[in-house]
Amino acid sequence: MQAISVQKPNAPQPPTFSSITEERLHRKQRLAAALRLFSRYGFDEGIAGHITARDPETPEHFWVNPFGMHFGLIRVSDLILVNQEGEVIIGDRPVNRAAFAIHSQIHAARPDAVAAAHAHSIYGKSWSSLGRLLDPLTQDACSFYQDHSLFDDYTGVVLDPQEGQRIAQTLGKHKAIILKNHGLLTVGHTVDEAVWWFITMERSCQAQLLAEAAGKPSPIKHEYAEIAHSQVGSHNLGWFSFQPLYEMVVRQEPDLLE
Repeated sequence: MQAISVQKPNAPQPPTFSSITEERLHRKQRLAAALRLFSRYGFDEGIAGHITARDPETPEHFWVNPFGMHFGLIRVSDLILVNQEGEVIIGDRPVNRAAFAIHSQIHAARPDAVAAAHAHSIYGKSWSSLGRLLDPLTQDACSFYQDHSLFDDYTGVVLDPQEGQRIAQTLGKHKAIILKNHGLLTVGHTVDEAVWWFITMERSCQAQLLAEAAGKPSPIKHEYAEIAHSQVGSHNLGWFSFQPLYEMVVRQEPDLLE
């Protein structure tokens, strides 16, 4: 009997762009949608939290949510552009000093990181108080297996770029970092990826907190955790996992594109 060859469909890939203008708009749309999603998931905490995206034409500049504006109200037109000195060069609202101190140093240390996301989410900041890395308790948590760091030196609100530089150094080449007594921060090759890693890392913190409250969880063995990381922790998988969320929030809140 002749074997039948089954051709697998090509995996979805991030889009390519014909112009800087097109790519900039795409990043800003993803950024505004990400902030709306952070609001939906309850990641907002007063004036805290920020997501940044490099400008494709001037990579040392980044787009970010304006200081003091609720995540759930942000539109593309509300985003501000900040230069390497922390000055707002596009927009009429101020920048969060902590956003500049942390994100400017992360973008400088990680040329591959198009975006970075940080918020004071409830399970992320709860887990951060333990001063531990996440364990590979679930398939989703394996996205971060041997791919996240712990910054265990809390000294107050990060307002000094030198403190941001130390955070960037501790992050290293990983996709995420746990800031002890503070919260989570994730990066990605796209806005989509960085934001998805934050969402699923927050849920992994929640899952481990629940599991440890209920008993003594059994972690996935090292060799299988490594395999799972290669399957669920890739840049492309992070990007693709965000696409259903983007489609949903844009359909339900189309004003974010304004």
